[in-house]
Amino acid sequence: MSNRDYANRKPASKGRTKAKGGRRKSAQPAPKRFPLLLSLVTVSLVGGFGYFLWSINDSATDTTPEPVVIQPAKPQVQKKDPNALPPKPKEEWTYQQELENKQVEVDIPENTAPTRPYQMQCGSFRKQSQADQMKAMIAFQGLEAQVRKVEGSSGIWYKVVLGPYDRKRAAEKHRHILQRGGLNGCQIWFWEGS
Repeated sequence: MSNRDYANRKPASKGRTKAKGGRRKSAQPAPKRFPLLLSLVTVSLVGGFGYFLWSINDSATDTTPEPVVIQPAKPQVQKKDPNALPPKPKEEWTYQQELENKQVEVDIPENTAPTRPYQMQCGSFRKQSQADQMKAMIAFQGLEAQVRKVEGSSGIWYKVVLGPYDRKRAAEKHRHILQRGGLNGCQIWFWEGS
């Protein structure tokens, strides 16, 4: 095994010799050749353009100008005031005379009151502290809520309800008040329990 240092080894020179002072000779650039093909294309384009100009030289003098006919001036129309309103239209309504002696019959049900009152439920929680927190948020909106303890098949729940309401419209009015305060998700149902 030989101990050769390949990392610091200088590359072998390929036919280059050092000149005086340690400088290398610069390679002489090859003389440029005149591009024959480029000159032929240029000459043919210039010749073609010259032929085109020669062929259209006489075509401009062949056309004769048409005589110009001067039209008499149009009479000036009086301009209307742009701010003026059009005349008021005639009223030609006849339906008032036709409906004057007519009657309309409307059937109104006798009992429109709901059979059961309504309630609005805004939340159902496992912990009473969470239900009391929502009740307080509803109180800040100026409404009174109740917390009901309900025992179901899945355990004990604390429901936050408002009501009873005789009409659904009153419950919807309170729901809109709560929505403006940031409490969304309240549902309106028929009243359950006491």
